[in-house]
Amino acid sequence: MRNHEPRASSSCAACKFLKRRCTPNCIFAPYFRSDEPTKFAKVHKVFGASNVSKILIEVPEEQREDTVNSLAYEAEARLRDPVYGCIGAIALLQRKMVELQVDLAIARARLARYAANSPPILNDHGSMIPNFAEFPACGGLVDNHRLISVTPDRTESSINIPIRLGYPDSMASS
Repeated sequence: MRNHEPRASSSCAACKFLKRRCTPNCIFAPYFRSDEPTKFAKVHKVFGASNVSKILIEVPEEQREDTVNSLAYEAEARLRDPVYGCIGAIALLQRKMVELQVDLAIARARLARYAANSPPILNDHGSMIPNFAEFPACGGLVDNHRLISVTPDRTESSINIPIRLGYPDSMASS
């Protein structure tokens, strides 16, 4: 729980917003400090001061700070998206998670296909290097000596890079 700071003559954000005198036992004071006026304004606009007061009275004191933080988060989300509120943000994140899981499954399938079907390709030093012609790696593909980078908005940009695929000269002659 937040430390109950002694207040000289400063009213809490709630009392300033409501234009009333802040008493020493004000239920809003520990959670809506005077330097956070927009926090209470948003909570008040969505829930109303009376309802917030009732909620805080019903909640055990050790859970009030979390309650106020939840109310503030929900109020901000509700002001941004009046229909869905924080549920809209949660649904958006869940959709994004599903998309990323699909992308991961595709990458794993391609990796398994690559591992099962591709002969080893060696670099100039005789160690194996992957054939990136069809394999997504770190947001890009190597295709015909170009690194293709896919940006989040699904546009492509490419740069030429020198890549030599195949066996080293010493192995090719033997």
